[in-house]
Amino acid sequence: MTLADTDLHSYLPILILFFAAAGFAVANIVLTFLIGPRRDGARKSVSYESGMNPVGTARKRFNVRFYLIAMVFLVFDVEVVFLYPWATTFGNLDPQSSHAGLWLFRILFFLLTTVVAYLYGYRKGVFRFD
Repeated sequence: MTLADTDLHSYLPILILFFAAAGFAVANIVLTFLIGPRRDGARKSVSYESGMNPVGTARKRFNVRFYLIAMVFLVFDVEVVFLYPWATTFGNLDPQSSHAGLWLFRILFFLLTTVVAYLYGYRKGVFRFD
């Protein structure tokens, strides 16, 4: 057995899991289509079905603040996703190596861009709920 065979063999559980997940998804869709109930009608075709008649149009405008809050949330969410792997790797670096300073500069730059995004949202009034 060669090294290439051993490497491919280690991916077998992942491949099995992928096919099991894909098979489960396809089986659910097909079985729902085959044995699921089909009730069509005027009440079912209404866009908002909660026992109430829809009032007004569905094309309502949202305040731009909603989107800015969503973007600020995404910025901080991505920051957390990147900070954890960085922290675990940075703790294993030799403090005397040249890589440690570069890694520290990179994360400080990343945090600075996050603070700039926060200050932008603050100056735009995103965090004021009137």
